[in-house]
Amino acid sequence: MKSLIVYCSSHGTTEKAVRFLSESLKGEILAVDLKRENVKFDLRDYDTVIIGGSIHVGNIQRKIKQFISHNLNTLLEKEVGLFLCCMRDGETAIEQFNNAFPQELRKNSAAMGLFGGEFLLSEMNFFEKQIVKKVSGATIDQSNLDYEAIKEFASKLNNIKVRV
Repeated sequence: MKSLIVYCSSHGTTEKAVRFLSESLKGEILAVDLKRENVKFDLRDYDTVIIGGSIHVGNIQRKIKQFISHNLNTLLEKEVGLFLCCMRDGETAIEQFNNAFPQELRKNSAAMGLFGGEFLLSEMNFFEKQIVKKVSGATIDQSNLDYEAIKEFASKLNNIKVRV
């Protein structure tokens, strides 16, 4: 099975989740950070496409939304996994997930995951730090990356049968 992981990582948390996810998946994996890498790929070459990002000021990265918008028809023909890194949990996290990914794609997904997140104030610019402090009260780096959720997500994808 060939899998493509398309993601955006602003401060490294999503990248960390993708590294762990890649180690947990079977088959050939190509991971592409749309924010940093200019790697050419053809979606038709992959059995599974995994899309993920993180929440900043209430929204997933614009490049993820653009990728989905430009490739929606092809994505609907693939086995798809969707994940989100965010510091919220419960209903707020579910709401952020639902706002990040279109309903049509969510309904067609083989796996969906909330992977927790991190506040890496040491990696943030002044403006970002002020927002995080105001919204969450965080004054030091915090992590609640959920490795069990990532393993469970990978297990769902490892157990799907590829469409013929």
